[in-house]
Amino acid sequence: MKKILYVGDSLVIYSTYVVGHDQFFTSTYTSEEHWLKKALEDGGYEVTYLPNHDVNQRFPYEMDDLTRYDCVILSDIGSNTFLIPDESASKCEFRPNRCDLIRDYVQGGGSLLMIGGYLTFTGIDGKGRWGTTSVQEVLPITMLDVDDRREHCEGIVPKVETEHPALNGIEGNWPRFLGYNKLIAKPGADVPVSICGDPMIALIKSGKGRSAVFASDCAPHWGTYEFVNWKYYKLLWQGIAGWLTNG
Repeated sequence: MKKILYVGDSLVIYSTYVVGHDQFFTSTYTSEEHWLKKALEDGGYEVTYLPNHDVNQRFPYEMDDLTRYDCVILSDIGSNTFLIPDESASKCEFRPNRCDLIRDYVQGGGSLLMIGGYLTFTGIDGKGRWGTTSVQEVLPITMLDVDDRREHCEGIVPKVETEHPALNGIEGNWPRFLGYNKLIAKPGADVPVSICGDPMIALIKSGKGRSAVFASDCAPHWGTYEFVNWKYYKLLWQGIAGWLTNG
């Protein structure tokens, strides 16, 4: 059984209530991993899920630990979470650069899937910052230097440009999305699906490994309920994972 390390797609919401002269605070934890996790597990993959707040301490520092997995998925998580370990921030201690580790993992035969969102790629207000890291070297796209979000509350539909093994069995029109990250395809990348003329799905071989991007959310909100309930939702992610891990 092939193993996938799925990272991201969680957050803590901290709310302030002001009631006249008084105020109080609440916090709520939420995650949206279940859509993608179940799709992959139903396809026969063993998925280890690592929420954002656990990445700083639990994402591997060593290649031997990362190569236990056939694929790494990064979804809606910024590069700072990898680049600022607690020990470095609080104790000025040195730690290995885990963005370099991910790059070397792919070039050595691993696979990487980066999925869009407010903190993926360049992200909201440029806070994702993945284009400043070495992970950029193994992706099939280059990123903008500015906030790359494209918001479309009217709904937009991806366009299938060409056949690709990762999309085998998917037919007809795609569901609508509410937005995406604008990306630029690298020379040699396959772009079987576009959105508003930009890459929606892009794939490439890098060194001995493979990588792919999906420019919108795999779950709400950009990934609408139309999308997560689409009859081809599971087949889509199983197909992308299959192409990535069968290199």
